[in-house]
Amino acid sequence: MTAAPDGLPPLAALETPRLDWRSDASGEAAPHSPAFDDVYFSRHDGRAETEHVFVAGNRLAERFREWREPRPFVVGETGFGTGLNMLCAWACFDAHAPAGARLHLVSTEKFPLDREDLARALAAWPDLAERSEVLVAQWPEPVAGVHRLWLDERVTLDLHLGDAAERLALLAGRVDAWFLDGFAPAKNPEMWRPELFEAMAARSRPGATFATFSCAGVVKRGLAAAGFAWRKAPGFGRKREMLCGEIATPPVDERRRQTPWFTPPTARPPRHVAVIGAGIAGASAAAALARRGIAVTLIDRFARADLGNTHLQGALYVKLAADTNRQSRTYLAGFLHSRRWLAWLDPRQELWRASGVLQLARNEKEQARQARFLANHPLPESVVRGLDAEAASAAAGVRIDAPALDYPDAAWVRPMELCVRLAATPGVTFRRGEVAALRQQESGWMLEMATGEPLAADQVVIAGAVETATFAQTASLPLQPVRGQLSQLELPAGAPRLGRVVCAGGYASGGGRRAQLRGHLRTWRYRYRRTRGRPPRQSGGAGARPAALRRRPARRRRRPGPREAHRAGRRPGGQPRQDALLRPGARRRRLAGGVRGTGQGRDAHPRDTRRPPCGPLGQRRPWLPRHGQRPAVRRAARLADLRRAAAPGAAAGGPPAPGAAPDPRPDPRKVESARGVGDSP
Repeated sequence: MTAAPDGLPPLAALETPRLDWRSDASGEAAPHSPAFDDVYFSRHDGRAETEHVFVAGNRLAERFREWREPRPFVVGETGFGTGLNMLCAWACFDAHAPAGARLHLVSTEKFPLDREDLARALAAWPDLAERSEVLVAQWPEPVAGVHRLWLDERVTLDLHLGDAAERLALLAGRVDAWFLDGFAPAKNPEMWRPELFEAMAARSRPGATFATFSCAGVVKRGLAAAGFAWRKAPGFGRKREMLCGEIATPPVDERRRQTPWFTPPTARPPRHVAVIGAGIAGASAAAALARRGIAVTLIDRFARADLGNTHLQGALYVKLAADTNRQSRTYLAGFLHSRRWLAWLDPRQELWRASGVLQLARNEKEQARQARFLANHPLPESVVRGLDAEAASAAAGVRIDAPALDYPDAAWVRPMELCVRLAATPGVTFRRGEVAALRQQESGWMLEMATGEPLAADQVVIAGAVETATFAQTASLPLQPVRGQLSQLELPAGAPRLGRVVCAGGYASGGGRRAQLRGHLRTWRYRYRRTRGRPPRQSGGAGARPAALRRRPARRRRRPGPREAHRAGRRPGGQPRQDALLRPGARRRRLAGGVRGTGQGRDAHPRDTRRPPCGPLGQRRPWLPRHGQRPAVRRAARLADLRRAAAPGAAAGGPPAPGAAPDPRPDPRKVESARGVGDSP
């Protein structure tokens, strides 16, 4: 399989196999693979074979009964197939494991079945029907990567779609028992290669066991070379023998040697965790910890149930890069997992709605980016597809004049109600208050509440958005607030309803009597517009903004080019020219008639009308002339002012004539001398 630009397997759709359904002597139809000319399970009794080879071969019933570790028991598999092996392991766990135990299933599959074939194959065992329904309902799209399925409160399945050796080499975890399954080595030799056995050994815990139906020589040699000790055991049905064994000392994982900072510290199982912040991140973390049997205290200044409808809907969608990178892999895996998690958490869709999302391409640049993305990521159309303007309009239910990417499985969520549901998870205790400081102790952490009351916890999770940096331990984090706005509109009767969440700069979501618009606020500043000596006009009553001010988006001031620098009396590099104040020119002649902001000359305006408060917090911004002319212009203005003051009978800045009323404006010479050359006015 050709690698992607980031060195990992391609982020693309996988091939789903075509099955033949062949009847055995009893008349029952069983799935058969024409590509490998092999069966998925024994026609005699596939479930009995699974329980004999894999469940009994790894002594799972005995090990589940004696399991007392706080971590989950991990079962790894090299070929998921129909999922029969995983369902049998799940049934054995429910029958023998203690109430507080957890099971983590990890399986690989290069050719995943489609949903209909999976349901048909598992329908042969009615006693597994309840578990089969859960698996089929969460069955992921055939996209290469990791897909997590929540089978029940104690059992989790991680399905790694792709080549078994490649996926296990990327696995970050350790396995307690292996199901070495797949088509026979003679039918599928590509899977049974040395890299597979090496990856199994590297991802095993000390004492990990394995079992397989095959006794082929390539299997025995590969296992022995990787460090496994194997032995023969009686097989099932027509197979006279099978293999089982264990690995006493797995090889050292060398992947973190070059990057030791990625190696997690030694695990210290917590009994009590404090989570600061009850938003989506904090409430999700609290629910996930409680699901693992940990007592959680969720702390927030506000109770989400008391905030009302401040945020009606949030869009669940993803914007992927045009070229494959690790961020896009993470975002897509998170998006697909969130969609399955919502369906598992709320199957009645009271907190969310599977509406789909349209991502518009409003300009040629975005259209080219979307086209390149589709060319580089041949994903299933059920995940993402490209639509022209006509098809996008049909999907949204309103007129759209731009092409778009359509995510049919995306959704919108009610954030407040979701947080309330997660905070009500058994094992989570909500506490309204504010944490003033954190102090680390030998036994864990001490939280000092604003009321002075202490709270002890083994671990602390901080999910306070930008307020996360208010603690001494997190003050160095480079967090930056991002402003945005929400608009909620009442829809009149008969108004069209959006069939999709529509995204461009922000997004618009429907689905009820209200429509919600979300977008980012732009930062504006006001620039002065010259009025040729006329006083600014006032539009409106008292306190109205001067009409001479116009509103423009904030933009970065560019560096002056050679021509502007020459006119400003500076070299292109920024150094002042030696003859800047002596060179005659139109600008000096114009400035000789008056000083900016003093009421003299052609630009006679009160300074207060020229410098309105602006900026995000209302602070005053210094007014700067354009093209970087400020230093030379101010020096020339001061020189002209001083010359007029020194001349006999000078009017500009000189003493007032006898009998004349004193000028109420400040003397610009005193103002300039107090500031110093180069200071901002």
